[in-house]
Amino acid sequence: MSLSENTLKQIKKAAFLMKPDRHARGGDAEFEMLFITPQRIIEVNIPVKMDDGKLKIFKGFRVQHNNTMGPYKGGIRYHQDVDMEEVKALAFWMTIKCSVMGLDLGGAKGGIVVNPKELSKGEVEKLTRAYVRLIANDIGPTFDIPAPDVNTNPEIMSLIYDEYSKIAGKDSPGVVTGKPVDNHGSKGRDIATAQGGVFVLHELVQEQKMVTAETRVVIQGFGNAGGVVAKLLAAEGYKIVGASDSQGGIICNYGIDSESLLQCKVEKKTVKECGLHVTELHGLSGASCKKVSNEELLEQECDILVLAALENQITVKNAPKIKAKFILELANGPTSPDADDILKERGVVVIPDILANAGGVTVSYFEMLQNAAGVSWSLEEVFEKLKEKMITAFKEVQQMAEKYKCTLREAAYIRAISRIEAGLKAKSLL
Repeated sequence: MSLSENTLKQIKKAAFLMKPDRHARGGDAEFEMLFITPQRIIEVNIPVKMDDGKLKIFKGFRVQHNNTMGPYKGGIRYHQDVDMEEVKALAFWMTIKCSVMGLDLGGAKGGIVVNPKELSKGEVEKLTRAYVRLIANDIGPTFDIPAPDVNTNPEIMSLIYDEYSKIAGKDSPGVVTGKPVDNHGSKGRDIATAQGGVFVLHELVQEQKMVTAETRVVIQGFGNAGGVVAKLLAAEGYKIVGASDSQGGIICNYGIDSESLLQCKVEKKTVKECGLHVTELHGLSGASCKKVSNEELLEQECDILVLAALENQITVKNAPKIKAKFILELANGPTSPDADDILKERGVVVIPDILANAGGVTVSYFEMLQNAAGVSWSLEEVFEKLKEKMITAFKEVQQMAEKYKCTLREAAYIRAISRIEAGLKAKSLL
């Protein structure tokens, strides 16, 4: 099941929990129409003169899903498999995520069908600037603010900022977020997704009166987000006992030194080739590490399972075998709706993706505020504000879960839907 299908299924489940009588009679067709249908769809053909002198046309997209709560917000990805349906689904996803966090933002997403690894640095720049020229009238600091996504980075955001400013005839740093810190970017944006997830997870652990030094953590997806989460959790005293990347992973009974594992992965290109030399053995007898597949890693005995890899990792097939007590979803859509039902029955608590990985867009929102005010916050100030936002959203989701006797995921969707529905009514659209 795709991310779009998963999201729609969760939306309908949440809508039913909110107003079962209304939805038993067929639901609210007007709300579903307004909420699900993108407000604007932009498709462009981008001409680029390549280094060899030949002209090539690239397909580009921007989907502006919903701006009920504020300006459109969402990343731009460069990937050979990008298509309009994927961009639509991700724009819809951004609307929900921003609403869950209580941000004054709507949702959007963009993409270009290209493998940037096949282009020179100069070709990537020409492609980026050409794309901006075609969508310049459709973006802006108070209308639609792009950000980095798959295969885009702060340098590409700087190009967008520069090209848009030329077209607008004035310096416009607020047109895009995720810029380099020395070019009107925000401190902390590079690790915001992981840090936001850790803030929420640690709050839950404290509520459960768990001892961090005795709390075993397994991380699927030891990359940008997963690797940072490992360092942050280790600094808080958690015991990292397992990790994996796309090629497989390791389980170490006495724990893993996350810093050493990150260094080893750089050297050996994969986690699974890193063994006892990256563990903290403390002279204990019986210490061991074993190689496991990604599938086996998910089913290991642990307290917390962090999902930081891909969609649909927990399904009806492996949900009955999950031994973690808590799951933190840093990836988008890592648990299927049917698997969710199984986990619920088994008492596994899932901190859902639309809350757990919202730290990135939240710090992007902070970058917008800093750009608008012409100021730069310290890293401490950014993370203090991020912690407040994440924990406030988490508490409100918990309250929804208690009110409707539902999971945290269902409660997060209820929170998102409630805010947007109220916004639509305020605009007399419902």
